[in-house]
Amino acid sequence: MAVALLLCAAGLAQAQTADATAPGAELRVITRVVAPFVLKDAEGYKGFSVELWQAIAKELNRPFHFVEKGNVKEIIAGVKAGEGDAAIAAISVTAEREQQFDFSQPMFESGLQILARADQTGAAGAWSQILPLLTSTSTLTVLGLLAALIIVPAHIGWWVERRKENHLFPPQYFPGIFHAMYWATGAAAGQQPDPLYSGIGRLLSTLLILGSLFFTSYFTATITTSLTVQQLKSDINGPEDLPGRKVGTTTGSTAAAFLRGISVEPVEFSKIDDAFSALNAKNVDAVVFDAPVLLYYAANKGQGKVRLVGPMLKKENYGIMFPQGSELRKPVNEALLKLRENGTYDAIYAKWFGAQ
Repeated sequence: MAVALLLCAAGLAQAQTADATAPGAELRVITRVVAPFVLKDAEGYKGFSVELWQAIAKELNRPFHFVEKGNVKEIIAGVKAGEGDAAIAAISVTAEREQQFDFSQPMFESGLQILARADQTGAAGAWSQILPLLTSTSTLTVLGLLAALIIVPAHIGWWVERRKENHLFPPQYFPGIFHAMYWATGAAAGQQPDPLYSGIGRLLSTLLILGSLFFTSYFTATITTSLTVQQLKSDINGPEDLPGRKVGTTTGSTAAAFLRGISVEPVEFSKIDDAFSALNAKNVDAVVFDAPVLLYYAANKGQGKVRLVGPMLKKENYGIMFPQGSELRKPVNEALLKLRENGTYDAIYAKWFGAQ
């Protein structure tokens, strides 16, 4: 009985392979939603890869239907399990994948890039760094010292000078204390204060001048250090800024492998849209993924919220994936070459990415 079942399963698999290569047989094409290559709405699928496959299928004169998966890892598993005759979306051609599958000639030139929040770089980033700095412990400490440097000497100065002949401050507390605070503020700012007449007053003036020098040095060092630390925490300008950060990408992607190669353990998501949401919610500091996908998001849903930073990290080619030994590879390559020669490929490219 078991032998019969095995023979039946083998026969079914053989029949499916024969159906895939038979003229006019409907092809099963595995894909996933990844804008702008594959998008899905109430009317069905659209996008660069969808329109390209539609043009290829027309050249082959073959009907087809899409089999949707969640991510590249699921696409690879689906092709390996025989759930599809081909796979197209934004699938990078790598040496490791070439050992397990067949690929068409490159259908798109791409690469990896970094996406960061808009408030992490540029002018918007400057304000996002200054505002927290104004309420930081360091700033409050500096302001406390400044208040003490003005209020305490002002009261001492007013007290010892209020009854002196040719007094600098009025004898009444108000407005005398305001005159004294104006005097102390000038001294704390490093200006030469008006001379006091008592010995205590002269000593106080000297101490204020020396204190202002200390305060200026302390203030400069504190603010400089705080700004430097804040910048290190906020700015992401290239791959060298990624170690130690939370960096999002999709499960099983070449971006995830790249990040591990530079000692960054990625935060993996099943869909790139989930990584975008995590970036906007500040659950990750950056997203590394295919440049055209990031560019499309930054120009549409992420406009004003995110921006691409740094150079292209790793150039890649996208291809159409087939099971090893697939007889579809040759006719698909021929169709793809024909579409490039007759201008159809360029027209589809221009529609989704602009003229080359």
